[in-house]
Amino acid sequence: MRIIVVGYGRVGSRTARVLSEEGYDVVVVDNDRLKVERAREAGLTVIEGDGTDEDVLKEAGIANADSLGGITGDVESNYKICEIGNTYGCRTVMRISEDVESNTYKEYVSNVDDVIYPQRLGAAGAKTALLGGSLNAIGALTEQLQLTVLTIDDDAPIVGDRIAEIALPNTARLYAHGHADESLTIPLPTTTVMAGDRIALLVERDALADIESLLLGD
Repeated sequence: MRIIVVGYGRVGSRTARVLSEEGYDVVVVDNDRLKVERAREAGLTVIEGDGTDEDVLKEAGIANADSLGGITGDVESNYKICEIGNTYGCRTVMRISEDVESNTYKEYVSNVDDVIYPQRLGAAGAKTALLGGSLNAIGALTEQLQLTVLTIDDDAPIVGDRIAEIALPNTARLYAHGHADESLTIPLPTTTVMAGDRIALLVERDALADIESLLLGD
């Protein structure tokens, strides 16, 4: 399985290294010389160039790629990268930020296979999306994390809060949300939590009880 990761910053580098260590054929694309050198020192195959340039992606092997991730720090560039990927029929994953407006978010979601919020899930979300959304991919990222789904009771302290207002410690990341009658999806920051909703989180195993108490109450 060939996976192209465009952007070798904090999230992209972790994603590329983990996937490579697990035996996937990973190609990194970045136009920053220092990041290119770091990727090469990590033993990764690297193409130096602008990932929004189709010729650069061709050099990275997009014609035979299974997945393409636009994981740079620039949202518009990530969208352009995924648009190119769509023409080659590979799975496209786009990094966005939490301040993306609702209409723009809907446009992105309708034109790419998956979006990730690094602020919420980091490399775990990127890796999972590139592999097609397998929850096993999340679990394999680190043995210290576990995926848990909580149902929000009527008296839970977060009822009425927006997703962006939920102050989680570093021991937990919110991965997905779904209203009572909906499937779990990556939520907008402005999504309001209601009684009966479900939220999926990645939690450090030792912190699970504390996180449940924080979100559900004592």
